[in-house]
Amino acid sequence: MKAIVIGATGATGKSLLPLLATSSEVESIDCFGRRHPDFTHQKLNSHQIDFSQPDDWRDEVQGDVLFACLGTTLKAAGSKEAQWAIDYEANLEFAKVARQNGVNALVLVSASGANSASRLFYQRMKGELEQAIIALNFPRLIIFRPPLLIRPNSDRLGEKIAERILHGFNRIGMLKSQRPLAVEKLAQAMLKAALLSSHEQASYSKNHMQVYEPQDIFRLLDQ
Repeated sequence: MKAIVIGATGATGKSLLPLLATSSEVESIDCFGRRHPDFTHQKLNSHQIDFSQPDDWRDEVQGDVLFACLGTTLKAAGSKEAQWAIDYEANLEFAKVARQNGVNALVLVSASGANSASRLFYQRMKGELEQAIIALNFPRLIIFRPPLLIRPNSDRLGEKIAERILHGFNRIGMLKSQRPLAVEKLAQAMLKAALLSSHEQASYSKNHMQVYEPQDIFRLLDQ
């Protein structure tokens, strides 16, 4: 497998790169982003790009599977428009180029509750991105809708509060499907799903899409 990664400097991407590097089934890794990742490996080629200038990098997007981990928060972006430019526009533009260049599989990190009709900006944005990605007709599309993600050394107060609330509900048997998930576990699930899909692709008679809701992610990790 020749892997492509966007969002490699974020929490999920950082967790994914070492897994790809140590997998015997991954031949090479090309990551694209505004910054180079700290991680280095002989399999890894890093490309520093401006996502809004696809003509500068489109020819370099070559591989078998695109892992799309790119995303930010409203606080970090500074505005809804800036967050949309990263979470929606950059992801979609890169996916378009990948598909045009013959990349056959895409593993997309979306969000729990993603819905293009949602009243919530974040869930609506993720839902609209999913629909736009589906329209690109990747032969194999895997969408992850993870619950609250636990990031190492996170200083996001809202995440910490939500994590404690969910852990509390889980102790009394509520919201088990929405229990927090470590980004390292999400990365493991992404690679596992990609490899399973690759092994099973010969049995697909047409384009194949899988959506992993939170409970499906936990089930996949338990297999």
